[in-house]
Amino acid sequence: MTVNLLLLSVVGQQTGLNVVQATVCSHWGAPSDKSLFQDGDVIIGGLFNLYQIPSTVDEDYTKKPHYEPCTGLELVPLKYSYAMVFAVEEINRNNTLLPGVKLGYRILDSCSLYPWALQGAMSLVGGDTQSCNLKAFTAPVASDEQPGVRAGGLPVPLIIGAASSTTGIMMSSTLAPLSVPVISYLASCPCLSDRLKYPNFFRTIPSDVYQAWAMARLAIRFHWTWIGAVVENNDYGQLAIQVFQKEIFGKGVCLEFIETLKKETIVTDVKRAALTIQASTARVILIFCWYTEVKKLLLELAKRNVTDRQFLASEAWSTSDELLQDQTISKVANGVLGVAIRSSTIPGFEKYLRSLHPNRHPNDVFLRDFWQKEFGCSPLSSYFSSPLIPTSDYLSNVSTSSTDNVPPQKISPPSCSGTESLENVQNHFTDTSQLRVAYNVYLAVYAAAHALHSLLSCNTHTCTIQKHIKHIELLQHLNKVNITTPHGERFYFQGADIPAMYDLVNWQKQPEGQLRLVLVGRVDGFNLHLNESAVQWISGSSQVPISVCSESCPPGTRKANRKGEPLCCFDCIPCTEGEISNETGSLHCEQCPSEFWSNVERTACIPRQLDFLSFNETLGIILTTVAASGVVVTTAVFVVFRCYRQTPMVRANNSELSFLLLLSLKLCFLCSLVFIGRPSVWSCRFQQAAFGISFVLCVSCLLVKTLVVLAVFRSARPGAENLMKWFGPVQQRGSVFLFTCIQVIICTTWLSISPPVPRRDLGFQGSKVTLECAMGSLVGFSLVLGYIGLLACTCLLLAFLARNLPDNFNEAKLITFSMLIFCAVWVAFVPAYVSSPGKYVVAVEIFAILASSYGLLLCIFAPKCFIILLRPEKNTKKQLMAR
Repeated sequence: MTVNLLLLSVVGQQTGLNVVQATVCSHWGAPSDKSLFQDGDVIIGGLFNLYQIPSTVDEDYTKKPHYEPCTGLELVPLKYSYAMVFAVEEINRNNTLLPGVKLGYRILDSCSLYPWALQGAMSLVGGDTQSCNLKAFTAPVASDEQPGVRAGGLPVPLIIGAASSTTGIMMSSTLAPLSVPVISYLASCPCLSDRLKYPNFFRTIPSDVYQAWAMARLAIRFHWTWIGAVVENNDYGQLAIQVFQKEIFGKGVCLEFIETLKKETIVTDVKRAALTIQASTARVILIFCWYTEVKKLLLELAKRNVTDRQFLASEAWSTSDELLQDQTISKVANGVLGVAIRSSTIPGFEKYLRSLHPNRHPNDVFLRDFWQKEFGCSPLSSYFSSPLIPTSDYLSNVSTSSTDNVPPQKISPPSCSGTESLENVQNHFTDTSQLRVAYNVYLAVYAAAHALHSLLSCNTHTCTIQKHIKHIELLQHLNKVNITTPHGERFYFQGADIPAMYDLVNWQKQPEGQLRLVLVGRVDGFNLHLNESAVQWISGSSQVPISVCSESCPPGTRKANRKGEPLCCFDCIPCTEGEISNETGSLHCEQCPSEFWSNVERTACIPRQLDFLSFNETLGIILTTVAASGVVVTTAVFVVFRCYRQTPMVRANNSELSFLLLLSLKLCFLCSLVFIGRPSVWSCRFQQAAFGISFVLCVSCLLVKTLVVLAVFRSARPGAENLMKWFGPVQQRGSVFLFTCIQVIICTTWLSISPPVPRRDLGFQGSKVTLECAMGSLVGFSLVLGYIGLLACTCLLLAFLARNLPDNFNEAKLITFSMLIFCAVWVAFVPAYVSSPGKYVVAVEIFAILASSYGLLLCIFAPKCFIILLRPEKNTKKQLMAR
């Protein structure tokens, strides 16, 4: 109801609407004296979380909500509020900025509670009126006497506040209809950059987009692929982790868990998060939380002795002196690497803080509480008896922690002597060595001052004082702020944001055991600069910690994702033969080019070794030995036949063709040797020609022998006496020559048109590439084999017809059997030749040559040699003519 009345009042004031009010309305609850005020021509508002949040209270929604008072002054936010005071006083002393205009301020405590922050914002915008009468809001000038307005109760044209993103969202959304500008010093949610939703919001802290990006780049840079995250359960934490997840998507980085912390349930949340961290395999933990929550978490981890985790810190706690100076936390937080709000200096600020004293600021209730906390004494009550102490509207039933409300049983501290001083005090309040958030507050005040300077049409000497400052006009001038700060730094708004600049800081343990904050890099927009050598990690060394679900796959392997697990969890599968991966963490193995093969480690493609049937390998030696043995045996038979050429056995079987047959068989054995060794142009052409011609010569001799046998027995028939004149010695030699010449013509034509050539057979997968003789023309090779087959089949048929002819000198049976072996070998040769891989194709052909040659040699000449050498008594004409 209070908020609605305030909105109604302010809207009426801004638009000039006449609001008829029949009754006078008052605020719920008693006003609080927790505020800091200075009068001026223009008063700006400030909201800070100066006191600790009270314990949570479960509401049943049957009565008005009750909030316990905040107690325990926070020194760091108190320093922020005095940065605002210092900036206002510095501007008032500046003759060129807002000349002739005195700035005032009104600072309230929001206690980190969203309702209190919203009520405080409405109190600042609407003024501390005791009634709803619009006449109370017609003149915001402090010097005018107005009914219903106490000192410090005038409406402010803008607010410097929103210490969290959620508070910033609430304040901006609520005040947007009034166009009241809100300048935040800590609300970093990316959502607040949306000018359509939050047109009245500004901030002097960069958007979390940049720090989330920086943390993602750090994770990628150090190959931390398995990370845990702890975030605050509000807009700051949730949206920051969303941006982080977006940045790491597709970059090989995964989150093992995301734990949330909530201020109202921090005790249970911290225990749960600590258990999760302790049980996780992630060694790097990302934390997006306020420093007070982080402190509780780190203390819980220290209690559980979890000291091996590397923390990535957000700007909300990366520079917290309270954490750095805690000896217990130093056991678990050494090596913290974090993103920090840029550090800067405010000349004269430390002197100002140390000069603060209740004697000079008797109406400062915050200074009084700080004095009592620091020195353990209470300043004289007369210091704070001024009737000008401002009041503010707080929620119903909100009690204050002022001395007026101290329970009777509480023992008051002794009075201060008046000699206490902050000159030699060293604490978070007086430490100005690295001003970060305080500098953001300082910038916010200067941004507001320059916008007012432009709005009031100030020149070098004076400004046009307006009785009423329109919020919409001030908002427009804020959008145009582009200034140079007293330190020479350029400052301007890009929508709601300022150019992103961060420091990268590292927590390093000193020899005495205390942690020290060390600057190790910076972030400028989307540019990250890091001095890696200056970073000290959790182990205390410069060795970068490892945080992975699975170790990176070494070269020679590839990733294989595990079913049902994140992409960062995988197995490493070795590349198959012929594939390689020469990088760590390869997703795929690459196929080697056709002339290359993978090495043993599968890390590089190496030229495939040339493979051919060599004289030095076992198979080559065996085949060479068998061929040489065939030559020797053939030569031995030739010698035997030569020595016994006058015997009936040799003469009866056409000795001239027998010698020619032995010569052709020797050539067959010798031509097989041409197939062994490295193929060359000469050898490829010669081996097929020698093979074809030698076998045709051999089979031609057998064919002519068979024809002679048939002719002899046919000539014995009546009327066939002249048949033998066609099969005399000359005709026999001529027939063999003719049959052989046909093969010579086929081979010559083949070798002339498309001869066999050496070729690398890349089709066979392996580390070796076969060097073979390509046929060149399959038709030519088929004609050579086909012609040999034709002669062999003809010979087999004729020999089969002559097998039953009388007399012992008939060779038809031997020729029939030898031709059967010959044809069987070459019929089996075709499928074996086609299916054999690599160099074994050559071995199959050599085997066929040797097998058929041995078959002819043994089947035809072995029985004859047996009789000639071992049964000479049968080597007579009588024995041969016997039936």
